[in-house]
Amino acid sequence: HRDRPARPAPAGRVIHGVVKVRDISISHAKDILQYARHVLVIGCSGGGKTTLALNLAKRYKLPYQSLDGHVRWNPGWQRRDKREQRHIIQELVRQDRWIQDGTGSSTADIRFPKADLIIWVRMPRWRCFWGLGKRLLFTCGRTRAGMPDHCPEKLPDREFLSYIWNFEKQTAPFLKQRTINVGPNIPIVTILN
Repeated sequence: HRDRPARPAPAGRVIHGVVKVRDISISHAKDILQYARHVLVIGCSGGGKTTLALNLAKRYKLPYQSLDGHVRWNPGWQRRDKREQRHIIQELVRQDRWIQDGTGSSTADIRFPKADLIIWVRMPRWRCFWGLGKRLLFTCGRTRAGMPDHCPEKLPDREFLSYIWNFEKQTAPFLKQRTINVGPNIPIVTILN
């Protein structure tokens, strides 16, 4: 049994009465990943969250959890109701070790406080659309990694495209505030490109 290094002391700081999140470097995040038991990968659709989470799961031997595949959708694109989703998330975060892929800001109050590290994949809009295009090219009509059975990738609707287009303006500020509110001392590494 390998001893786990102590979790770093909280580094969130208060400036003029406002709690600041603990932004860290990529090299520091790599150090944390050596002992992290609970890792969240968040960001806009098409930005590469799933690919990154699956690669990290394999490298660090962390069980992979997908908000889309394990929580949000039943087979056949049947959306679970919000209460059931919250119950499933509560069960998932109780597990001893995991890496979880998905933004889901409405469940941040359950997921964020459990994380040893949050990885925010924050790609520009054009990269997210490029990623979505690649995903469609390779998986359209088939079920992609991280999704439940019988959920073949389909062409995006206007609402989904609007979500990607407006992510930085509408979702990112809300997500940042949720991070401050429910997990101000959790280390966050932002991957930009």
